[in-house]
Amino acid sequence: MTTSDSAEKKPLWLLIEENILELDSQDLSAENLEASIQRIAGELDNAGYNVSRHGGNMLQLRWAMNETHKVGRPLMQDFNTAIAALTLADVADPYSATNKLIGAIGETWPELKKSERRADVIGIVEKTKLDLLIAKAKDRPDDEGIRLLIEEQVAPELITSALDIPAEKLEQVRTEMEKERAERTRVTTLLEAVEGKSNEEKAKHLFNNDVSEELIIEMAKVDQDAINSVKQAMEAELKEKQKLEEEAAARKAAQKKEEAAGPPLEEIPPDEMLEHIEAIREIMEFSDQEKEIRVMCEQSSIPTCLVDIAVSEPDRLDELEKEAEG
Repeated sequence: MTTSDSAEKKPLWLLIEENILELDSQDLSAENLEASIQRIAGELDNAGYNVSRHGGNMLQLRWAMNETHKVGRPLMQDFNTAIAALTLADVADPYSATNKLIGAIGETWPELKKSERRADVIGIVEKTKLDLLIAKAKDRPDDEGIRLLIEEQVAPELITSALDIPAEKLEQVRTEMEKERAERTRVTTLLEAVEGKSNEEKAKHLFNNDVSEELIIEMAKVDQDAINSVKQAMEAELKEKQKLEEEAAARKAAQKKEEAAGPPLEEIPPDEMLEHIEAIREIMEFSDQEKEIRVMCEQSSIPTCLVDIAVSEPDRLDELEKEAEG
């Protein structure tokens, strides 16, 4: 039988029906019916309900017992069978599911159609939906069960207790889902820019904006063949772009090297020639190592052609100096 704790959580009509469900066929026989009514009334009194000394409540109990005797089985037998048969698809809309449930069972049990009982039945249907969702979530791998319950807007404390996970794990998954929703919003905006374009153009536009292949297939409705074709074309374009960039970089480096080398020998004005030769001699007094001479000459912006002469034909510097002096 029910306890006072459970009784406080249930309406009287439901508690009556649950007590009747626990009776056997002998308790429901005509000769034992009154005794069963009195026994249930006493148990309900003990559970915190005034039934035996309350005319309306006692009448409700008698009616329920008489209907059970007439039908030959308890209302809750039919009710529980119907609840057990419900699937997630059936309870997607608890209000619609409640209407169907009451409509079907109410053919045999008209009292169930009373408006004051509808809210109680909705509550049972909603609890059934929650139980089905939790069962489904527990069967899902990795974090998919957590995601399911979050999407179904199940209360956080129910998710953590039902799946036995810490609040930190729930928050981690929730954050990931928020990022994914933000990415979907971004992709939706990107798709608006290529509305009416071919699948190839859409895919290329999304790839260029760092959208994952999975989202392109899902949100742009582009098939895998088109994806592969676009990726191949983009790889060819990328290779060509890299080639052009490398060629441009090589030209730039050559130009920079040429600029760093300075003008050729014949283009150096006499006065600059004399200055460079004097600087070279000072450097060569400081060091006779070719590597050090070249480094210091480069730092002094001395043309490479003069540096080459200094390290290979140092005596020629005298000739160049005389020519510059005229």
